[in-house]
Amino acid sequence: QVQLVESGGGLVQAGGSLRLSCAASRSIFSISYMGWYRQAPGKQRDLVATITGGGTTNYADSVKGRFAISRDDAKNTVYLQMNSLKPEDSAVYYCTYANIYWGQGTQVTVSS
Repeated sequence: QVQLVESGGGLVQAGGSLRLSCAASRSIFSISYMGWYRQAPGKQRDLVATITGGGTTNYADSVKGRFAISRDDAKNTVYLQMNSLKPEDSAVYYCTYANIYWGQGTQVTVSS
């Protein structure tokens, strides 16, 4: 069992930045990948970004060039740096451990 705790969400104006953190209760060093998804009201949960154990990253087209995923294996933590935020980025953001375990989510709201 792995517990994931997200933090860093909040309310920000369009064009602003936020950094989300996801702390895992066990080592993420050897995990195949970790990622971030988001879900807006009435919509499905969509992939935002993933990062493999080797550091390879993958992004949804809608966030490429604005968001950056990174990991700190010593802290068992994954980050999502979000820049140039848009109102359409508003959603609950979820951290996942190889799509097996999920965090409780953190709300991101971007005002226009």
